[in-house]
Amino acid sequence: MAFLKRLGFYLFGLSIGIVFLAFFLKKKSDETGVSFCYLPNCRTLKDIRSKPFFYAEDVQGLLTNKTLDTVDIKLFLTKGDVDFSKSDTKSRPCKTYIITGTLQNKEAVVQVKNCPEKAILEKVTYSVQQ
Repeated sequence: MAFLKRLGFYLFGLSIGIVFLAFFLKKKSDETGVSFCYLPNCRTLKDIRSKPFFYAEDVQGLLTNKTLDTVDIKLFLTKGDVDFSKSDTKSRPCKTYIITGTLQNKEAVVQVKNCPEKAILEKVTYSVQQ
């Protein structure tokens, strides 16, 4: 059998296997809620979401006045971007992260203190758009 014919069969089988694995793993991850999270931004946000979440007094006031909603905060902690250059990642025991993103259709900056046992939302500020 010629080399090009064998290469064609190999690539055809490989492509069928890749499509099958992609379909199977996607369906499996949707059922179990598993996400493949290897980048620093994703790992940090996942770590914050996995802990009991508390709110500082200022933020608790926003929640009480219904200016802010916990569902919006959870979505923000899923889709936000961690600004590592402004964050304090070296402090012990709690690291402070600055997260930017969209909160209630406005650009916002959130400060979260990530302790080993809990996460505390300390401050929410909205960016002024010009």
